[in-house]
Amino acid sequence: MKILLFGANGQVGHELRRSLAPLGDVVATTRSGRFEDGSACEIADFDVPDALPALIERIAPDIVVNAAAYTAVDRAEDEADAAFRANAQAPRVIAETCAARDALLVHYSTDYVFDGSGTRPYREDDPTAPLGVYGASKLAGEDAIRASGARHMIFRTAWVYAAHGRNFLRTMLRLAAERDELRVVADQVGSPTSAPMIADVTATLLQRPSQTGLWHLTATGSTSWHGFAEAIVERARAMDLLAKRPAVVPIRTADFPTRAARPAYSCLDTSHLVDDFGCAELPSWQQGLEKVLTEIASTTMIR
Repeated sequence: MKILLFGANGQVGHELRRSLAPLGDVVATTRSGRFEDGSACEIADFDVPDALPALIERIAPDIVVNAAAYTAVDRAEDEADAAFRANAQAPRVIAETCAARDALLVHYSTDYVFDGSGTRPYREDDPTAPLGVYGASKLAGEDAIRASGARHMIFRTAWVYAAHGRNFLRTMLRLAAERDELRVVADQVGSPTSAPMIADVTATLLQRPSQTGLWHLTATGSTSWHGFAEAIVERARAMDLLAKRPAVVPIRTADFPTRAARPAYSCLDTSHLVDDFGCAELPSWQQGLEKVLTEIASTTMIR
């Protein structure tokens, strides 16, 4: 197979370069046309969606995997046009081009399509109600893909982190090394999901009989941001990634105001994915954390 990968420098895209490689010829793209190490790759700028069809036509992929997105949740409130270009218009033109070529489109969405007022894990058919521009733009992308007629697999995920890039895990490790106390929101609940797990599951599902639809893809179990931070600090200290263990103090969302509202409850029900693809139970968020910290421990020492 020939696979065209958008967003290859992102958290999930970086891992997809690894997980998709055994499946065929992966043509990776980034906005700059460079990987993190400076080596060259194809350019795909989601701020210019109309340039994307020509790239797809030239590469002629069997599968397009879109791991690119505008993810600056707070900045999106002031940059709605940019968020919608990357998260809605670009997926629309990609999907329409895939439909014309009969290529399969794999796309990632978010828990932010929900308002977080739920009391049980959200199912794929639950009503959506984004709280801000970011969630609205991602939902518009989902709708555009469905309307395109393209064969597609949309995976909603949540609380994504990895050993690289900007994310909650790396921020907590940096702050824990600098401070004696961390104050972390305790009244938002979700399922921390590692980028390696998302990439590995994606590669596995692409080897199963093709299906079109929407599925939730997160680690199992749930915790608060405070609980996640406590686990990060505890395990990082045990692995000697941290020289000390700072106190992790719970605070309320109201104590840490942000430009964009966050869902208070972000757990997603993954049973539809497990049932449809005959998957084994997805790993827990604790297992994902352990693997990512082990990866960090194998390459660097944070002091």
